[in-house]
Amino acid sequence: MTTPPTLVTQNLILRPVAITDLDALSAIRADDEVGRFTGGTRTRQDVWFTMLRTYGLWHLLGYGYWTVCERRTELVIGEVGFADFMRAIEPSISGIPESGWIIAPSHWGKGYASEAMIAAHDWLDHACPSRATCIIEPDNLASIKIARKCGYEEMTRSEIEGSPIIIFERPEPDARKS
Repeated sequence: MTTPPTLVTQNLILRPVAITDLDALSAIRADDEVGRFTGGTRTRQDVWFTMLRTYGLWHLLGYGYWTVCERRTELVIGEVGFADFMRAIEPSISGIPESGWIIAPSHWGKGYASEAMIAAHDWLDHACPSRATCIIEPDNLASIKIARKCGYEEMTRSEIEGSPIIIFERPEPDARKS
């Protein structure tokens, strides 16, 4: 059983999810712009289930998602981290940490998603070094840019539930040193 660490960056705090995050995360996930590339908006109940899943990921896999807070204000502005969703896609990425990030639109353009994901990957590289993946819709240029900043390269193109995706891969830490 792994307790999620708290990570602190120049502008952000990445901390374990708390029950008090429900309202803020629900507001973020209800936003149409957030839902545009994340499978649609989410209800409060959906967000609650996601929070429970987040808790379970850490205990089952040793990694998971963090709540992202702006350091200066302590405002909840998103969530980032890793999961294994056992997705039914080809090629399979099951068994490999899959990264993901969501930042509130009011905080877009500040570099927060990149800053948070770089910190999360630094933690992953030390805590459970492995390759990682992420899936991004081809039109989501902002997330593709973030993925590249984190060391991801396009692996292949595929589909999830009939929608096109790009599967990106980030090599294991030792492979990146070569």
